[in-house]
Amino acid sequence: MTIELKNGSMWHVVGSDNYNSLVGSPPAGVVLSEWAIADPAAWGYLRPILDENEGWALFIYTPRGRNHGWDTYQFALGHDGWYAERLSARDTGVFTEDQLQAALAEYQSIYTPDIGEMLFKQEYLCSFEGGVLGAYYASIIDELEEKGRITDVPYDSAMQVHTWWDLGMADSTAIWFVQHGPFETRVIDYYENHGVGLEHYVKVLQEKGYVYGQHVAPHDIEVRELGSGKSRKEVALSLGIRFDVAPRMQVIDGINAVRQLLPRCYFDREKTQKGLDALRQYRTSYDEKLRVFRKTPLHDWTSHAADAFRYGAITRAPANPQELKDAEVYVMPQIDAGGWML
Repeated sequence: MTIELKNGSMWHVVGSDNYNSLVGSPPAGVVLSEWAIADPAAWGYLRPILDENEGWALFIYTPRGRNHGWDTYQFALGHDGWYAERLSARDTGVFTEDQLQAALAEYQSIYTPDIGEMLFKQEYLCSFEGGVLGAYYASIIDELEEKGRITDVPYDSAMQVHTWWDLGMADSTAIWFVQHGPFETRVIDYYENHGVGLEHYVKVLQEKGYVYGQHVAPHDIEVRELGSGKSRKEVALSLGIRFDVAPRMQVIDGINAVRQLLPRCYFDREKTQKGLDALRQYRTSYDEKLRVFRKTPLHDWTSHAADAFRYGAITRAPANPQELKDAEVYVMPQIDAGGWML
């Protein structure tokens, strides 16, 4: 996946989920192809390298709803030093109008009228309005944003912070930080990393300075490792964290628990952005041969945040109809310099 040119330059291809392989290297420029479905953390690690080298970056992609691709586009439109352009098939003249109408008809025939139109607008007209095909939570999160529930949600020191974990070995570890209000769940923070041990995450929790309540982890935390003979639950306890194990449940049932919980949530826009991007894009894939969505989620960079949130959701008591009604009309108190205004 590398080409070395006679002048000493190199052209190297690497996945956005392996951006650490570029850290410490001196690229003159980076092309982030299909940025809307890449791991958004990649840019955070690569930008300092390009700044130091006075390098450049290109973000080339087709929209996949209002995720980090949308955020990048909006930022570029309003800041000097960036150039942004959105060109639909009608702007470029690559296709005739007859070809476009034929493509629309074909999409609607294959994928159903609604999904077909959404895909056509996304792929041909560069529309950000369509959701991610097969996404489990994107429409719910869009509704939360419309209702102003993705906003500033500061830590309330009068309430405990509960953490929901997905502990990876070779993969990432993801942690959600939540507080439970009278009718709502306040999602105040999110953290994700990989390649480090439990000691690192314990230190992160300590540095945040929250007063903690319950720590929820998946059931595989109880599996004993061959080398030490200890489970990660026992290791965590020795480090000062007592984990509660999430109930065993089919993944689809856990996804439904998340769908039930999300309408009662408020998310801090800045501190949970990476986690929210993952929830928006967490999806199943489409089987074009059978013309159905698969019954299992696609495993990619979004899985860690989504799994951690799912473990938290299934530990929450299911809401009865009255609780859901109360959550629908509840408005979280506004904020002033002293904290929550009741």
